[in-house]
Amino acid sequence: MAASLQLGRRGVLFGLRFNVLKQRQWTTTSWRQHARTFHRHPSLFGVAPLKVEMPALSPTMEEGNIVKWLKKEGEEVAAGDALCEIETDKAVVTMESSDDGVLAKILMEEGSRSVPLGTLIALMVEEGQDWKQVEVPPPSAPAVAIAPPPAPTHLPPPPPPPAVQTTTSALLRLSPAARNILDSHGLDPHLATPTGPRGLITKEDALNLLKGSPSSKAAVPVTAPTAPAAPPPSPTARAGPPPAPGLRPNIPPLSIPGKPGAPGTFTDLPASNIRRIIAQRLTQSKTTIPHSYASVDCDMGAVMQLRKDLAKEQVKVSVNDFVIKAAAVALKEMPEVNVTWSGDGPLALDSIHISIAVATEKGLITPIIKDAADMGVQEISATAKALAQKARDGKLKPEEYQGGSFSISNLGMFGISGFSAVINPPQACILAVGGSRAELRPSPDQQSLRTQQLMTVTLSSDGRLVDDALASRFLEKLRANLERPQRMALV
Repeated sequence: MAASLQLGRRGVLFGLRFNVLKQRQWTTTSWRQHARTFHRHPSLFGVAPLKVEMPALSPTMEEGNIVKWLKKEGEEVAAGDALCEIETDKAVVTMESSDDGVLAKILMEEGSRSVPLGTLIALMVEEGQDWKQVEVPPPSAPAVAIAPPPAPTHLPPPPPPPAVQTTTSALLRLSPAARNILDSHGLDPHLATPTGPRGLITKEDALNLLKGSPSSKAAVPVTAPTAPAAPPPSPTARAGPPPAPGLRPNIPPLSIPGKPGAPGTFTDLPASNIRRIIAQRLTQSKTTIPHSYASVDCDMGAVMQLRKDLAKEQVKVSVNDFVIKAAAVALKEMPEVNVTWSGDGPLALDSIHISIAVATEKGLITPIIKDAADMGVQEISATAKALAQKARDGKLKPEEYQGGSFSISNLGMFGISGFSAVINPPQACILAVGGSRAELRPSPDQQSLRTQQLMTVTLSSDGRLVDDALASRFLEKLRANLERPQRMALV
């Protein structure tokens, strides 16, 4: 009986302790779990998004334009699918998705211009989540510029500039030497006593005034404004009224700079990203690269005959294809020209990639023919045509216009006989090719004249990398390759 009571007492105590333990666990964990579940509910705060930002699609890209969205809100997107078309500083590039999911929200609509890198342009959600409940992050607050304190409204008006003695100035006549002396020493010409004919102030009069002055800097020119805040008088105000008939004006006539057109006489044209970047890079090139120029005339008779022979075999190649091949072979022979400039100095390039200038509606772009020295002329021709068409259609990929080592620009088809091109940084050289022309030249025996098909090429080189002697030797190699095309097959 005693043993049964003891076991019953222990059972009651164990039951009380277990009940207390359950209450403590509920009070310490259960309410937190419920609260966490409540706060995570998508109907309250939305679904966490996958951010799509403006990417850097070229090394020099700083901003882009949204041309077209290829996916709509609510459409499923797989990694590698085309999301949108973005206009960079080089071309219109298709942006691909890097994640799987659903396009939930487009933040930058089609036509958005000058979108900086890293800007949020769209939101995605993971598969299976409600894209309509996507959580849109608040827009980043722009940097607020601290405005200067407002100027008090009760400031006294600035003192008016000293009046210019127009009537007397019109009658003053100074010789050039006297004017120079008086202006250099800040002397008032009205204090001089004219002794020349018809009241002309001569050099001696100015020297006498200078000797009698206690200090050459004591007198202040009458036209110098005393208040720094006062605007300088306009050129017409300084000139004064026309002099009386028979008298020479006291100052030379002043040229007035041109004024911008009045509203309604011109139209603002929006500049594309490509056009703005071209302007920046051309300015950078001409202001930071010391350009050197060298020109040479090449006899294109052998190339013309070879083109005719190839045309009979239904092989169509252009003169520019031969120029590309000749330049690539010359670079292979002279690797010291196939260099680029970095912040620390020259860098030798291992590959020969020729950039060809292609004119498009949006500006000039330079697609690249890679390893041109190892390609045949027919292969170069096919590659150049395909790249030029893709450039005009705006379909170039970044790897098709990045990384060139030497540029060629040909304007011969437009009737240009010769020109100088601007270097495309960080490259060291660019070759400007003109059109061929027929000229009479003495024959090798100097006994007769013969007609030659001459073409002028001009090499623009970075003087820090390619000096004049090196540029001359490169042009010799180039001319030899063009005048003897069979030579290119032996290098």
